[in-house]
Amino acid sequence: MKRIRIYIGLLLCMTMLVGVPEPLQAKNNNVTSATIKDMENQISKAEKEMKDLKSSLSDVKGLVKKLEGEKSNLKNYVEKLDATLEVVEAKIIDLEGQITEKEADIAFTQKELEEAKTVEANQYEAMRKRIKSSYESNEYQVLEQIFAARSFHDLLNRITYEEEVVKYERQKLDEFISNKEYIALCEKQLQVEKEYLDAVKVSVQNEQAAVEALISTKKQEIEKYESNISTQEKAIKEYEADIAEQNEIIKQLEKAVEEEKERIRKQNGLVLTYDGGTFAFPLESYTRVSDDYGPRIHPTLNVPQFHNGVDFASPKGTPIYAAYNGVVVAATYSSTMGNYVMIDHGDGLYTIYMHASKLYVKKDEVVKKGQKIAGVGTTGRSTGNHLHFSVRKNGEYVSPWNYIVK
Repeated sequence: MKRIRIYIGLLLCMTMLVGVPEPLQAKNNNVTSATIKDMENQISKAEKEMKDLKSSLSDVKGLVKKLEGEKSNLKNYVEKLDATLEVVEAKIIDLEGQITEKEADIAFTQKELEEAKTVEANQYEAMRKRIKSSYESNEYQVLEQIFAARSFHDLLNRITYEEEVVKYERQKLDEFISNKEYIALCEKQLQVEKEYLDAVKVSVQNEQAAVEALISTKKQEIEKYESNISTQEKAIKEYEADIAEQNEIIKQLEKAVEEEKERIRKQNGLVLTYDGGTFAFPLESYTRVSDDYGPRIHPTLNVPQFHNGVDFASPKGTPIYAAYNGVVVAATYSSTMGNYVMIDHGDGLYTIYMHASKLYVKKDEVVKKGQKIAGVGTTGRSTGNHLHFSVRKNGEYVSPWNYIVK
């Protein structure tokens, strides 16, 4: 049989122009050297990402050490610690995005693997049948086919056909081997992706622990600073200055709004008005009051202080809602209020939402009653996650309970 194959090959070299029957022409194989190379590159990329991930974790001790020199100036310390928290929390969001992306990659790779295994099974079965058929044939049957030619042209065609059978079988074997290699790469890629996913999830936990550690450090430093007898008088003055600065910021915002309203009134007479409706509760389910509106003794400074809003103790990230329809006057950060939102409801009525972890609205944005505008946090001069909710009417703080129902 081997001698016949060699003889056929020699004749084939003399008859390059002879056609091949259509059924024996091989179809394009999906698994190519480029496909395999691409999978190898993906594995290398995933392995590099794993190394980069391990080296990118936040160093809490290092971050705290960098802030050490700011402790004597509480305002600077709070601002820089909040900025550090923002960086770490942004990293958490990025990692959570990577988790979603990697889960999709794993699902895709799993699908690719299953499809490749199906192709492998089909290829194996087809080869088994061809081998069985070839075994049942013998060289005499091949010779009979060749020498049964009715003409020299027919002989060449039959010889070419036989040679193409050999090439076709070789191609199918190559495809089977390539697919086996691709399956092995898919399985490795799947393993690497799952390991990376697990590592990212651990990184998220570590970063969240870093956030909690930084918040705890901030709480301790504020309380220590405010309760230290040697700095008590200084702390009281700084606190009063902070409140005065906070009030000035809000008054300037109100002034700017009123000036803008006056300009609009003169131009076309359209001005936002409050229709007297009841406010929505600024939080959906966490309504525990940790500090109410009105006179109080400051918890660490131990001095009389008028609390200009209601504090609602709530877990970090709890949605904060706009109490009523209005326009966002401010959505920004200050060292005392932290991340805060201020909304104009018309007729000199404003609501303020302080210490947020995240802001979901921007200045000049029109908001509806009950719309999510921020998430609860502990930014600014705050020692724990809560919402400080204030209401102002005609330039003065008023009780929020006048507008919302307990």
